[in-house]
Amino acid sequence: MGFASPCGKKIEELALESENYLSLPYVVKGNDVSFSGLLSAAKKISSNQKDACYSLQETAFAMIGEATERALSFTEKKELLIVGGVSANKRLSEILKKICQRQKCKFFVSPIEYAGDCGSQIAWTGLLEASAKNGAKLKETFVQQSWRLDTVEINY
Repeated sequence: MGFASPCGKKIEELALESENYLSLPYVVKGNDVSFSGLLSAAKKISSNQKDACYSLQETAFAMIGEATERALSFTEKKELLIVGGVSANKRLSEILKKICQRQKCKFFVSPIEYAGDCGSQIAWTGLLEASAKNGAKLKETFVQQSWRLDTVEINY
């Protein structure tokens, strides 16, 4: 839509000026979300930027919400912390707060000064792992893409 990056705040502002939802691709399979094609589809309907931003935001956040609720249900975790730049978005917080109420889970939003990137989330996860397990040598570590949430062993 021609917005400079990062543009989340601009999309949120324009989305607040509309309630006219235009259909966009919605793809959630299990706990996998696919945003492939979502931005392109939003660009195609962007003759009305307010409606396009509203529809883009609602679609993306509904997908995230669905996957989050499923994750909370599978893991039975009792806390959810949202981090990163998107944590500043009030609509996403509203959706996740309702999910946490249904799942009897506490909801937290990282302070904006720590929300710029997910480094704090990665570091915290590393600290939790280190407190529950003996450390691993770098050559013994790996990356496994598309790791299913319900198969990951979490000891903390």
